[in-house]
Amino acid sequence: MMIKAYDVSEREDGLIGSLAGLWDWSVRTSHHFLSNDDICRLRPFVVTALRGGQSLRMAEGDGGGQLGFIGVCDGKIEMLFVSASHLGRGVGSALMRHAISELRATEIDVNEQNETAAAIYAHWGFRVIGRDETDGQGNAFQILHMKMG
Repeated sequence: MMIKAYDVSEREDGLIGSLAGLWDWSVRTSHHFLSNDDICRLRPFVVTALRGGQSLRMAEGDGGGQLGFIGVCDGKIEMLFVSASHLGRGVGSALMRHAISELRATEIDVNEQNETAAAIYAHWGFRVIGRDETDGQGNAFQILHMKMG
């Protein structure tokens, strides 16, 4: 499978809705600690973040379907989500390589309950430097702060 990735500059409503849908599907597959209500409550924050000022890069497959996206702001990976049907196929790695080499990303936050993601980030050279009991919206989801090195 060929992965084509590009920076997203135009963030029209259709694209934002599509990426939010990809986020939803990905989260329902990988974030088993979140309830349906949690996901519905978090979705507006994701839409706002997708419209935000971070660098946003999207990966597409051969047929043009969206495979994943990554957002980086001031050296911190703010979001990384891969289509549930393409987990483990190199999409996340391609996006991570771009974030680290091109955007100089050295930090990321991850839900502590998402052990798979924390292990993947550790594999990329990130280490835990701090922990919060709640996420950015005050929900009781523990967050690990990780940094390269």
